[in-house]
Amino acid sequence: MIKISPKTLPLVLTLSATAMANQATAAMDCGSEPLTLNAYFETGFPLPTQLAEEFSRQYPNVSFDIRQDQFANLMENTPRLLSQDNAPDLIRLPSISDLVANGLLKNLDPYFEEFGWDSFPESQLVQTRAHESGRPRGVGSLYALGLNYSTTGVYYNTELAESLGMDTPPQTLEELDNLLARAKEAGIQPIQQWNKGTGGLNFPLQNLMGSYSDPEAINAWIFQQEGATINTPENLEAANHLQEWIEAGYFSRDVNSVDYFNMMSRFIGGNGLVMFNGDWESANLQEQMGDNVGFFLMPPLNAGDAYATMSSPLTFGIAENAANADCAAYFLNWVATNETARQINVEVGGSNPGGPANLQLPEVDADSLISTTLAASQTIAEDNGAMDFIANATGAIFSAAWTPELQRMVGGVQDAEGLLSTVQEEYENQLSR
Repeated sequence: MIKISPKTLPLVLTLSATAMANQATAAMDCGSEPLTLNAYFETGFPLPTQLAEEFSRQYPNVSFDIRQDQFANLMENTPRLLSQDNAPDLIRLPSISDLVANGLLKNLDPYFEEFGWDSFPESQLVQTRAHESGRPRGVGSLYALGLNYSTTGVYYNTELAESLGMDTPPQTLEELDNLLARAKEAGIQPIQQWNKGTGGLNFPLQNLMGSYSDPEAINAWIFQQEGATINTPENLEAANHLQEWIEAGYFSRDVNSVDYFNMMSRFIGGNGLVMFNGDWESANLQEQMGDNVGFFLMPPLNAGDAYATMSSPLTFGIAENAANADCAAYFLNWVATNETARQINVEVGGSNPGGPANLQLPEVDADSLISTTLAASQTIAEDNGAMDFIANATGAIFSAAWTPELQRMVGGVQDAEGLLSTVQEEYENQLSR
């Protein structure tokens, strides 16, 4: 039975125990006695809850007590949640560096060995590794795992695109610019985006960075490597390009007042040619829009160049003092390896489920939007173009710098150079604490 309240979603499922006999269990598992996993999930994303429901079907001794909150609130409150007596066994995580430094996250290396996570491609795990001091990231022990591995790009309204003469997705940034200009001239909202709360202009900005810059340099900054800076000539070109889009009126005038859910509603309703977002929305958008939605990766600066985009795990960790850490880790392993869980992951989450390299992706309709986004994730893997989110560089950089400075840019009181210099200054301040 599931009871839903505004901030809490308790889930208690008790079903037949027959599924457990068919599961290969490790020494670190959920046992056979009744057990409740304390979990914190992100509001508005049904995948973790549906995975929890399926896990309880297969392991009926396990139930979930699930609380949900907005990602912005999780970013702010995670240290408090992890340090309380009833700390989450599972929690959706923002940046892990400060949490590791303060000893709030469980080191997952013992589970890495127990469950054989060395069969996972290292590219899936690098973003959730950190030195025991919290920095740099990308090296050291494993402190979290992804429920899946997302890829961001550009959704587009196919009817509006066809009306503007778009036969195939843009192959270069210039072609995308020309498409947006034609939309503006035709009275079509070129870009539907949000910039309220956790600022959504980070999405087009970082995709532009991927067109202009080496993704490894951006990852070095996000991973807090020595001497890394976001204020580079290439990133300045990207920020200038975003500023040109703002000044050209490609975003709605009220973009600073548009939250994520309002953006989705507008785009689904046909208000907007393109939207920068992630593959986690592919199933939802196809259900809502049918054949009137498509997806392409942000095009490179020059035709034939490698693709690069924001692509990272849907990160979950375990509190250092979690009461049921072994079962929580078993759940994370099950998500990546169980056939049914992987199918749910693709059909609901729309993203690559990750897991061992020798496991094939679940089958999906070849003509579906999910098929398109999964193919895009494979392109990014082949081009080694995955970047973590620039908002994850530190625990507070999103709220303290990126969001307010991008809102100021929209308001005409910040420019590209000031944006990057202010963010870099705040980044250095935070790392020096």
